[in-house]
Amino acid sequence: MTADWTAESNVHGTAIVVGTTGLIFLGPSGAGKSALAFYCMAEARLAGDFAALISDDQVFVSRHGTNVLARRPETIRGLLELRHAGIVRVENVPRALLHYAILLGQDGERLPPEHETATLTAEITLPALRMPTGARMPFAFIKALIATEVATRPT
Repeated sequence: MTADWTAESNVHGTAIVVGTTGLIFLGPSGAGKSALAFYCMAEARLAGDFAALISDDQVFVSRHGTNVLARRPETIRGLLELRHAGIVRVENVPRALLHYAILLGQDGERLPPEHETATLTAEITLPALRMPTGARMPFAFIKALIATEVATRPT
């Protein structure tokens, strides 16, 4: 039997919330996690949706029952690094639930496995969505992937 909660772990990634959906971008250093999160938030705001940064580079994650919570370290509140441009301040929230892991820089099959998951810690996994770093409209891309994942999820 597993505990109803887990201790916080520090995960290397960028976490945002768009509307009520929490996303964590995962990939190797330099894969474009921060930039894609930034573009996704900007595109969502242009569409009239709420979007905010939870944390960039370091994300504290914990599981509470079936929910995965992401929290920022206070020392980097609202800061996002845009490679080759600098560190910018963006709208942010101190914490939010995570629903999906966005995987960047993944080589492999042309089509990802169905119902793929990403392991954040030994006790925490999330449904995973693969995304090319060069997607022109990342928010639209992610929404399409989520709609497909929800429609094909086993019951």
